[in-house]
Amino acid sequence: MLNVEKIDVYYGDLQALRGVSIDVEPGEVVSVIGSNGAGKSSLLKSISGILRPRRGTISLEGSDISHAKSSRIVEKGISHVPEGRQIFPTMTVLENLEMGAQFPRTKEVQHETLQQVFAYFPRLKERLDQKAGTLSGGEQQMLAMGRGLMSLPTLMMLDEPSLGLAPVLVDTIFEIIEKINRQGTAILLIEQNVFHSLKISTRGYVLENGQVALSGTGSELLENPHIRKTYLGL
Repeated sequence: MLNVEKIDVYYGDLQALRGVSIDVEPGEVVSVIGSNGAGKSSLLKSISGILRPRRGTISLEGSDISHAKSSRIVEKGISHVPEGRQIFPTMTVLENLEMGAQFPRTKEVQHETLQQVFAYFPRLKERLDQKAGTLSGGEQQMLAMGRGLMSLPTLMMLDEPSLGLAPVLVDTIFEIIEKINRQGTAILLIEQNVFHSLKISTRGYVLENGQVALSGTGSELLENPHIRKTYLGL
């Protein structure tokens, strides 16, 4: 489905990614883990068209999207739920959700998609007319994920979905991620909670200093001595 092949990404003269290659197959949950500044968010921004690789290619289902507009990438089936949620605080919950369905194919089935979002996040249905900025942190994360689902993605990229949430809400968010995946949406996940993310992942990659240092199945990485010491504190 997604193929990132040896991309180099820069912020001005500062190189963020060096020859990074990853793949996501249909139906997978793939985690990317690493310390702060390792390049994880830069990778997602490159895939969604916010950053442009200077070298290498990014392909979706065989089509090169390395230099496609972000709107085109969303239309082709990739949604990006960024770190910090990035909701529209002065708009209502419903208006935020509707912002996720901006293309003809998504507008045609917007009502049906909303019902699916409410099935995942019943709390959002109770707060449709409420300003998004007045929601709790957990509700805002649900809204950001719901908005991402409104574009009918085949691949959903989630950047730190549990950041700042209470432990009970962290469990809820991961349960919902698994439900979304079981419905057929592939997931590319960046998450500070390494144990939770690798536990639900088909495969994972470890980014260190802008490069892929390790890769393997979720269970293999959980048993890796370097992962256990560096990221799990075991």
